[in-house]
Amino acid sequence: MAMNLRGGITLVQYRNSILKEVVRKSIHICSSFVPFFLSVAYIPTLIFLMVALVIYCLSESLRVHGIEVPLVAKITAVAARRRDENQFVKGPITLVLGIIGCALLWHPQATAIGIYALAFGDGFASLFGKLFGRVHIPWTKGKTVVGSLVCFFAVFVSSFLVCHNTLYAYMLAFIAMIIEVLPLGDFDNILIPIIVGGIAEKMLLIL
Repeated sequence: MAMNLRGGITLVQYRNSILKEVVRKSIHICSSFVPFFLSVAYIPTLIFLMVALVIYCLSESLRVHGIEVPLVAKITAVAARRRDENQFVKGPITLVLGIIGCALLWHPQATAIGIYALAFGDGFASLFGKLFGRVHIPWTKGKTVVGSLVCFFAVFVSSFLVCHNTLYAYMLAFIAMIIEVLPLGDFDNILIPIIVGGIAEKMLLIL
């Protein structure tokens, strides 16, 4: 009976962790629409992202002190990892900062490549790693071989669709995979789009 109870609790915990990962990475993947909005309305899109960032920071500050802002706090609670529970959740902040930084630093094509690397590479890597990852990579705080391979493939495809160069797409995918596998916590949300976008910028100048 006790073993069945423990097994049931473990299954519920696993399902909850998957649900949280799906919510978190759905937000990541939705950021793939940002390059389109930037191409249509660059300044308004940046302003919207900055306003959203400020609202989120205020909401999180209030939530940490026991005051919940409707909807924002609820989404944060659902998506928060175990390590983030009862703490200021930094993931959405680094996500928006990475997108804004990429958009301000690089030209549209390079910006798109950088943001897609974050949206699809990092997004699918974590989700597939959580669902199917069995072989963990040492010293990476839980990163899996499956997650890294999915990251590589997702960035390769998205980069190729923008730059139409197999070698460049391969190199960008490899770089994104290396950054994603490092135990950087939420800060890979900043480094992936900015570094991948910056390297893509240099490559596109050669094409």
